[in-house]
Amino acid sequence: MERTYFHVDMDAFFVSVEELYDPSLKGKPVVVGGKANERGVVAAASYAARKFGVHSAMPLRTAAKMCPQAVFVEGHPERYREYSGRVHTVLEKFSPLVEMASIDEAYLDMTGTERLHGPALRAAHLLHETMKREINLNCSIGIAGARVVAKICSDQAKPNGVLWIVPGAEAAFLAPLEIRRMPGVGKVTEQKLQEMGIRLVGELAKWDVEKVREELGEWAATLAEKARGTDAGGWYDTAIGENSDTKSISHEHTFSRDEGDAQALESMLARLSEMVCRRLREQKLHARKIELKLRFADFTTITRGRTVEHPTQLDTEVFGIVRELFRANRKAGSMIRLLGVKVASFEDAPAEQLALLDAGRDDRMRTALTTMDKLRDKFGENAVSLATGMKARFREKTHDNPAALPGRKPSALSSQQSAKTKDKGEEQ
Repeated sequence: MERTYFHVDMDAFFVSVEELYDPSLKGKPVVVGGKANERGVVAAASYAARKFGVHSAMPLRTAAKMCPQAVFVEGHPERYREYSGRVHTVLEKFSPLVEMASIDEAYLDMTGTERLHGPALRAAHLLHETMKREINLNCSIGIAGARVVAKICSDQAKPNGVLWIVPGAEAAFLAPLEIRRMPGVGKVTEQKLQEMGIRLVGELAKWDVEKVREELGEWAATLAEKARGTDAGGWYDTAIGENSDTKSISHEHTFSRDEGDAQALESMLARLSEMVCRRLREQKLHARKIELKLRFADFTTITRGRTVEHPTQLDTEVFGIVRELFRANRKAGSMIRLLGVKVASFEDAPAEQLALLDAGRDDRMRTALTTMDKLRDKFGENAVSLATGMKARFREKTHDNPAALPGRKPSALSSQQSAKTKDKGEEQ
């Protein structure tokens, strides 16, 4: 049976949610992600702001120069998580096979749903109407027989449109597109491909897969297959719904000014550890791998990790490890631009029973931290903190995806499975 996939991408999601709470923002150039003079990046821009060249991932200060009349909004991550859940609820009415790829986009396997919703275009029209009626948000929908093509279609269909590529026309649709339109192709990959004389998707599709593999490696070989309109490699090798387990949880912070004070830096590490461990407890997961990300003032970036014997979800344990990694890898007096904490290799619960004394201590700490989580739920992220992290108050990044994306299994990893899981590849 020919597969039919929908890629549903919410239009200017963060901006649209902000407009629901503040209708005066409608029609204005709006930038979500922080203040105009901050170092962070744009999480989302309204279509009015995009006309001035503002786009996501652009530095906030650059956006302010390009569109000085823009309204800058720091954002409300808790609202976006709530509406992401509502989006997922709508999508489940159209297919039992739904996978949230991020907080504002999802894949649906619509194969065999014609009797319920009609042909693909009719189903997409009905989905548009339902999304608007039930949560007052717009979305763009890409339809194809391959998920990679459906994702490109939804981007082409923006805003609030539908683009369907009929079976057999995938390669012809992709051929004239610039290579950077392919998911996973960033500036580095685009430059490498251009050096090989490849600027269009169709040009990559003509290359022999083995030759591409020899030149650039396995990741590029799967990219060549995608250029022909087929799903290949990594996430695309599994069915929708099979990737629903959380692979990693991380939080980062970019300082407004390069920071050199050791106490301030370690306080920030404590705060980041708290945020990461809160997500672990939400997911009922314990992590074996703990990683520090360190970016210096000259943009040199290093990551250092450690695998622990006993998996953990405790703030104090994660912070203790990243602090050791930080002290071992930061040169005295060096200025820091960014800090990050990441955990991975998850298990449902500790694989081995700790000593009775340690178990009692950990239970008391877990109870205290769970109480802190409840206070944050009620009064906000900054309501309570470990003493070490008190001086590192900052808002959660607007564009951080929650650990528990709607539809993800809260606890489904055995120790054997967790050792085999791999993070999704970052855009290169």
